[in-house]
Amino acid sequence: MIVGVPKEIKDNEYRVALVPSGVRQLKGAGHTILVEAGAGEGSGIGDKEYEKEGAGIVKSAKEAFSSSDIVIKVKEPQPSEYQYLREGLILFTFLHLATKKDLAVTLINKKTTAIAYETVETDSGDLPVLKPMSEVAGRLSVEIGAHFLLKPCGGRGVLLSGVPGVEGGNVVILGAGTVGLNAVRISMGLGAETTAIDISTERFRRLDDIYRGRVKTLISNSYNIEKAVLGCDLLIGAAHRPGGKTPCLVGKSLVKRMKKGSVIVDVAVDQGGCVETIRPTTHSNPTYEADGVIHYGVSNIPGAVPRTSTFALTNATLPYLLILAKEGLERAIEIDPALSNGVNIHRGKVCHRAVAEALGMEHTPLA
Repeated sequence: MIVGVPKEIKDNEYRVALVPSGVRQLKGAGHTILVEAGAGEGSGIGDKEYEKEGAGIVKSAKEAFSSSDIVIKVKEPQPSEYQYLREGLILFTFLHLATKKDLAVTLINKKTTAIAYETVETDSGDLPVLKPMSEVAGRLSVEIGAHFLLKPCGGRGVLLSGVPGVEGGNVVILGAGTVGLNAVRISMGLGAETTAIDISTERFRRLDDIYRGRVKTLISNSYNIEKAVLGCDLLIGAAHRPGGKTPCLVGKSLVKRMKKGSVIVDVAVDQGGCVETIRPTTHSNPTYEADGVIHYGVSNIPGAVPRTSTFALTNATLPYLLILAKEGLERAIEIDPALSNGVNIHRGKVCHRAVAEALGMEHTPLA
């Protein structure tokens, strides 16, 4: 098959969907790889590195899309790229369609097969492609929050670590999945008072084993969330529902009562967010203030560290890409059910139940 790799055009998105080692593996398996010129520059990968491993360099996104059987990206197609979508094309990328109805309708009308990284899910509930980006976003979320807590950045002037004789900052993390666990790791490393809120006591037991009771854990309910949020300096939104819209856990009225100058970093903004007052922002303009609280809603946080994120993402996507390219869609989803769960749209139908429910559309099982 022919695999196309266009350059990312979302605001300050410097990742690329494939690294040269991936080109070598695909080329060795007999496939053709077309990389748009400059696609890897943001991650420190030049065109010559791709050419050395056998990739062809094309001049435009149009060529990368139109000449390929499979197009792999990092982020969802932007409106200017909708024109390149077509019937028979397999698109493999992060989609987050629960909050992007226009894109979903376009994919349906174009009859493009859309496989979402974030819904590739194993029988055990693991999300192998989403996980490395969740690890990056979780770790960055606390660093970002610490930055915007600085007074010159609009925050209330709290040092998360504190100093001898002065208490540290208070960090509350909504969700103890991959994002949450990694946020806890950085928060604890900084010495902040850290609280994790989740519905799973098993996750709490894991945290208890790792941190020997130093992380405060609370079952997710309105009482516990209210009490924790009102006391925090930094709130991390880390709840996740595969394919579906993220549940709103913090309403407007609660945000109004938060400490002035506190910070919200909602990693779940791609799926609607955990906080009612959050809206998507960009790396160019990452924050806004609402009710005296700094809101950070960048929807591609890992793009801030593209070198790390690009290689971590290729590590996760390449095994599935190799199966798709070798076997084709129908056989590939038979071989790997996790990949089957990744199919959001096929032949003009929404095939993922949670995505269909979030969009208010009919669900058509892939079979």
